[in-house]
Amino acid sequence: MRIDPDWLRQAAEAARRASALVARMPEAARNDALRAAAATLRARSAVIVAENVRDLAAFDSAGGSAAFRDRLALTPARVEAMARGLDDIAALPDPLARTLADWTRPNGLRIRRVAQPVGVIGMIYESRPNVGADAAGLCLKAGSAVILRGGSDSFHSAAAIHAAVTAGLVAAGAPAEAVQVPPATDRAYVAAMLGAAGLIDLIIPRGGKGLVQRVLAEARVPVLAHAEGLCHTYVHAAADPEMARRIVANAKMRRTGICGATETLLIDATVAPSLLPLLVADLRALGCEFRADDRARAIVPELTAATGADFDTEWLESVLSVAVVDGVDEAIAHVRLHGSEHTDAIVTEDATAARRFIDGIDSAVAMWNASTQFCDGGEFGFGAEIGIATGRIHARGPVGLEQLTTFRYVVTGTGQVRP
Repeated sequence: MRIDPDWLRQAAEAARRASALVARMPEAARNDALRAAAATLRARSAVIVAENVRDLAAFDSAGGSAAFRDRLALTPARVEAMARGLDDIAALPDPLARTLADWTRPNGLRIRRVAQPVGVIGMIYESRPNVGADAAGLCLKAGSAVILRGGSDSFHSAAAIHAAVTAGLVAAGAPAEAVQVPPATDRAYVAAMLGAAGLIDLIIPRGGKGLVQRVLAEARVPVLAHAEGLCHTYVHAAADPEMARRIVANAKMRRTGICGATETLLIDATVAPSLLPLLVADLRALGCEFRADDRARAIVPELTAATGADFDTEWLESVLSVAVVDGVDEAIAHVRLHGSEHTDAIVTEDATAARRFIDGIDSAVAMWNASTQFCDGGEFGFGAEIGIATGRIHARGPVGLEQLTTFRYVVTGTGQVRP
């Protein structure tokens, strides 16, 4: 289907009107709309899963990887998780009912910095159809409208989710135009969204490195970037061995296709001879393959030798890069050289070493004695997330309700005039 050249302008104008209505809705009304959308998702679970089967069939015909198939796949349990996420968002405090700062000047002027909706958000994402429900719920609660452009591989799933969500919103009295999706898979809709200055207030890309780079290069709209998740777990010399084994197995293999999955294992040289063979055995039993440096291969010779590019690769599958390092400083240097400033973890019982590692890296999320897969808005108590921001402006880490608001100033006087 060819792109409708007028669709984006009309959709954005409708979204602008809807955002004004949503921003003025009482918190209770926004929460009712989210719960109605959750109920409709549950009621239409079988339809959503059936539409997902169509997407999976096309994906399988194209020969996609198992990890990406897992990102695309929906089950009744995953639909229920989407619905539960909307319920969780509804239960969170109102992000708009916040005074961020309040002070009075010597001349008597009272100045308040108060939370404000962004307006119209454009969300461009790949593969994971549940992202659409999460984004819709977060944007609505934060008083904004959203235009969702999912990947072509999830077109039917995303359309079914959108239909369920908007049906719930309308049933609760919220405008359907608060959540919209393009009517076709044509990539020209992405270009139109990126060039929609004055129509869309913020673009949020969520996907692979290629998508994010394109958005950053072409966007004429402010971007809240989500970079690749080249995450590291560093097993320090003072790590508890059993804890390290549990964390590394989970961080890599719980779900290999998510951006919070560990892609590189760093292990201290003093414990590598005893601990690395155990870690390799644990991971290999779960189906993991390896790309290892020379020092790691000297300990476990059957590991595949890493190439120069492997430590810069976000695998998103059952492959783990492995390097042996001499202490915290070398681990920090490796992360700063090869990482994407997403999520990096240290496993250690030494608090001084943990602080040194955390202070030495620039990652949006730094973890101590925990799996990198906890980098998730739901796990942070945000209800859901619209992405993981790795830039340095406005927001970093999981982007939830607070991060989807901006602010303005309200100044109250008693007749003051400026001399």
